[in-house]
Amino acid sequence: MRIGIIGNTKKKETFEITTELSKLLEKKGIEVYVEKELAAVIGHKSSVPRSELPELVDLVLVFGGDGTFLGVARLVSKYDIPILGVNLGGLGFLTEITLDELYPMMEYILSGKYEIEKREMLDATIHRRNERIGNYLVLNDVVVNKGAVARIIDLAIYINDSHVTTFKADGIILSTPTGSTAYSLSAGGPIVYPTLPLTIITPICPHTLTDRPLVVSNETTIRVKVLTDTPDIYLTLDGQVGVSLNMGDVVEVRKADTSVKLIKSPFRDYFTILKTKLKWGERYGAV
Repeated sequence: MRIGIIGNTKKKETFEITTELSKLLEKKGIEVYVEKELAAVIGHKSSVPRSELPELVDLVLVFGGDGTFLGVARLVSKYDIPILGVNLGGLGFLTEITLDELYPMMEYILSGKYEIEKREMLDATIHRRNERIGNYLVLNDVVVNKGAVARIIDLAIYINDSHVTTFKADGIILSTPTGSTAYSLSAGGPIVYPTLPLTIITPICPHTLTDRPLVVSNETTIRVKVLTDTPDIYLTLDGQVGVSLNMGDVVEVRKADTSVKLIKSPFRDYFTILKTKLKWGERYGAV
């Protein structure tokens, strides 16, 4: 087996755990590849640029939080290899394994006794004057919104070429079920079980109160057309990549051809993570 390690190099725990784990794995005859920036600090011999690491390994370990995981997921998805997220803080929706659980989890992986959950992604394309100027993969969400001082914007929404409505709002979020607990939730969107074949459309602070979140099949094609002429409108992808939009631009979103293979935690299910992260039932204690 060949295992790759990518981590958040802003956290000192990343260096310590990568050093310890790589030594342990190599003693068991496992080939370990470490992303270049991380390997340079710990002096690991198998140093590989992050962009090249997925094609060399059978599995990727991600040390950090959900933000680190999102970046790696977009990178790894086209290689069809599983990812294990290890949270260096508490517990994440994507980084389900805590540091205390890492070594027991590695025993499950090395013995082949682990379960993979497929998470669908979205493919977002920007069309400008009938030209395709950008194409992106996301695991969580595609967001069109205004800058800090821009006025309310008009966004026409089409589903399978049918005009549904025109939102007057601060923006719109198109989310996967995986991303339903991220920005969409903050904007009043529903929590959706992460493996359901759906896309969530959530307006951000709509001017009309009847403009509510909408859940559609992820087999549909959704188009968002910018109708407001202002230089301060942006497309944001997974909260990490930003692109400026112009009046008349169309953002087309559909289910991606690739997906993310997430290694599930054997220690807790999705609803336990949900209850822990959202602090449900704390008033009443254990029941």
